[in-house]
Amino acid sequence: MTHHAWRFMIVIPALALLSTLLGCAKEAPAGATDRSDAERSEIGLTISPVPLNTQGLDTALVGVGSYLVNATGGCNDCHTVPNFATGGDPYKGEKAKINADHYLQGGRQFGPTTSRNLTPKGADRLPAGLSFAQFKWLMQTGEDPLDAKRLLQVMPWPIFAHLSEGDLRAIYEYLRAIPALPDNPNPSPNP
Repeated sequence: MTHHAWRFMIVIPALALLSTLLGCAKEAPAGATDRSDAERSEIGLTISPVPLNTQGLDTALVGVGSYLVNATGGCNDCHTVPNFATGGDPYKGEKAKINADHYLQGGRQFGPTTSRNLTPKGADRLPAGLSFAQFKWLMQTGEDPLDAKRLLQVMPWPIFAHLSEGDLRAIYEYLRAIPALPDNPNPSPNP
C-alpha cells in the first residue's frame, strides 16, 4: 500500500467515528440541563428544613440553592448548633430532623473561630449581611469581605471555590429565603 492509502484508511474511520459522536451529541434532548435543574429544585424545595419566603425571589433558583446547601454542601454541619433537633439525630439511630430553630444561625466553635450566622439580614435579606459580590468573593477566595485581614480557616472554601456562578447565586438566593435569626446566643463546639 502506498503512503496515501494508509492515511485514507485511518482518516475515513476517524471521520466516521467523529460524525457518529457528533450525531449522538445532537440527539441529546433540548433542555436536558433545565430538567436536571428542575429536578434539583424540586428536591431542594422538599428538603428545606425551614419554611421559605420566596416573595420577590426566583423559586426554582431558591430550590436549587436548597439542594446545594442541604443535599450536597453540608452547611448545617458547621452553621447550625446543635445540628439536629431533639430526637432527630441520625447518628443515634433516630430519623434525621434538622434543628430548624437554630438553622444556619452559626455558633459552632472551632478553637478561636466561630461559624458565622448565614441567615438574612435587613430589608434586602442579605445572607450574613453580605451582598452577592461579597458572598461570591468569600466563597471563591476564603477572604472575609468584612475583614480583609481575615482568611477563613475552617470554611471549606477551596472546595466551594469551584462552584459555578449560577450555583453560588442559587445558594445565595436560598439563604435569602430562609428565616432571619439573631446570632446564636449559645455557641458550642459540642452541643
